[in-house]
Amino acid sequence: MWLELIIGAALALLCGLDRIAILQILISRPIVAAPLTGIFLGEPLIGLQIGVMVELLWLARLPVGAAVPPDDTQVAIAATVLSVALGRQLESISIEMMLVCLLVALPVGKVGQYFDHRARNYNGHLPAQTERALEQGLWRQAQVIHLRGILSFGASSLLTYLIIIAVGLLLIPPAWPLLTRVFSHSASFLQLALPLVGVAVILGTVNVSRSITLFCASFGMAFLLMWLVHP
Repeated sequence: MWLELIIGAALALLCGLDRIAILQILISRPIVAAPLTGIFLGEPLIGLQIGVMVELLWLARLPVGAAVPPDDTQVAIAATVLSVALGRQLESISIEMMLVCLLVALPVGKVGQYFDHRARNYNGHLPAQTERALEQGLWRQAQVIHLRGILSFGASSLLTYLIIIAVGLLLIPPAWPLLTRVFSHSASFLQLALPLVGVAVILGTVNVSRSITLFCASFGMAFLLMWLVHP
């Protein structure tokens, strides 16, 4: 299990930095981050299914400007890691395990907003420090201050990932015998309900009829792809 957790931590840090601080090549989006995690863990289909559901849930809430949405990147990565790690430990890599891990990760992912706010507040003091360092000719110190700004976002992402993982490891294994009986009857319904909730949220933000048509077509293709890859 430790190998899965370490791989997940490395990807959480990389994708978390891509979210705001550096690169921004969209590997932080759940539809990319979760399958990427699944590939490294040897279970790409689990990552793809989690990525599709999380992407639709928070597609309308992007970390743009001053907006601080829940950390969907870490929710997707941590849910994938938990699904694979606990699935192997409990010998139950299944849709039920995937949904349980996702439902645990979704509310806990809200802590990402708190850590993101803290990182932004911390970085808000860095420009003044950098300016003073440059006025004094301390070029090396100015570079270190700049790196501290990047590291604060990295720490925010990593802490969010670790808390989701810790809560999942604490709650899921002891409750799994009961949860597997409950979710054996409702897994298919939840697998359909989560994307539909995401669709409802996004349609509430769309005002142009053409945009609605294009979105519905895109969702239909994504849902068909999920159905085709589902074992």
